[in-house]
Amino acid sequence: MATVSAGAAYLPLAIIDKCIGSKIQVIMKGDREIVGTLRGMDDYVNLVLDDVKDYTFTAQGKKVTELESILLNGANITMLVPGGEPDEQETPQNDS
Repeated sequence: MATVSAGAAYLPLAIIDKCIGSKIQVIMKGDREIVGTLRGMDDYVNLVLDDVKDYTFTAQGKKVTELESILLNGANITMLVPGGEPDEQETPQNDS
């Protein structure tokens, strides 16, 4: 009889905990992305970030706001990207 062995198991909060002190990209609900240095988190994935850039995407383009620090509610976070940064290239316009 063959046995199935599972690979290493990773807990999501443990992975995020390893990112404390490093740059992280947070993709929020809606049209916002936030990049900053992760300073802390809790079990609800509420995050504290320092040296923050807040990217808001609208039909008129991208708006960037710089903040010293921010507290993010985990209920509004859709994805975390360690070391990530939003794509700096503008999306090409199709003029057809």
